Amino acid sequence: MRPIYITLFALIALVSCNNNKTKEAYKQKSVGNINSLQILITDELWSDSVGEEIRNYFAAPTEGLPQVEPLFSINQMDPSTFSGFIKSNRLFLHVTIGKEDKFTLVTNEYAKPQTGAIITAKTKQGLIKLIAKNQEEIIEAFLKSEIKERQRRTSISPLVIDSLKERFGLSIKMPSAYRIAHKGSDFYWIRKDLKKTGSTNILIYEVPLNSISSDSTALGEILTIRDSIGGYHLPVEDNGRFGTDYSYSPNFYITELDGNFAYKTKGVWDVKGEFMAGPFLNYAVKDEKNNRYLIIEGFTFAPAKRKRNLQFELESIIKSAKISD
Repeated sequence: MRPIYITLFALIALVSCNNNKTKEAYKQKSVGNINSLQILITDELWSDSVGEEIRNYFAAPTEGLPQVEPLFSINQMDPSTFSGFIKSNRLFLHVTIGKEDKFTLVTNEYAKPQTGAIITAKTKQGLIKLIAKNQEEIIEAFLKSEIKERQRRTSISPLVIDSLKERFGLSIKMPSAYRIAHKGSDFYWIRKDLKKTGSTNILIYEVPLNSISSDSTALGEILTIRDSIGGYHLPVEDNGRFGTDYSYSPNFYITELDGNFAYKTKGVWDVKGEFMAGPFLNYAVKDEKNNRYLIIEGFTFAPAKRKRNLQFELESIIKSAKISD
């Protein structure tokens, strides 16, 4: 009789596995603009202190921009209306009064790809505590998900620049709408023209390893380098000069890129004497094997346009970088 039980168990397991695969296969495709967040919460909680706590974090000003733009574009709706096509939003945050205090991150719950956060608590104060405690983890998960989505869109029609690997040992994925504006032995400038006016830009160059000496002096040295090299290579009318706007305090982090130690700087650039300015994002990647720092910078010039998602596209491009030995 034992072989029959084994066969029956295997059959049940196979059917269960196939059912799970079928459910996964038939999940609807997620939708939504980049950095758009669906907030599922009752109108009562949204207009109260709970909603205020959510907005404090998820609608906080985006770092490194000259104008105030929220971290996410938020759409609030009552959970009772969350059904059908509406469930396909790529990002969602579900906050509700429940029987227990609990926080959960979920992936592909109703659609693919999708990242969601579910918070329940017995009281309003409990919800506020859970939101405050877990907001960093939630935001990190949302942004990581959006970087992947932005990179997926790029991969549909990518620009391939073989000479970057030959010159810098670098491969990087960017949309085919970009073009090489300048290619030299020591400096690349790649740009995309925006509708009506403006552009998004990628700069790539390298400096000796000893150009950035330590964590305590790194920010000042990185800004000096970008002002010197960017100011020299980028053409500006009327004797102006491309550089850093020091009236904005840069955001500075220690991070990594493609597994390599890196400094990340977000700030505002300007052209001295001209009404031209915009945000920049600079990665200085430590490459000890080649005795250098590889600099990859993205900046936007887009008068009268929102710049959050333009800079986000540039960050997704930079984070696609692969640096060979």
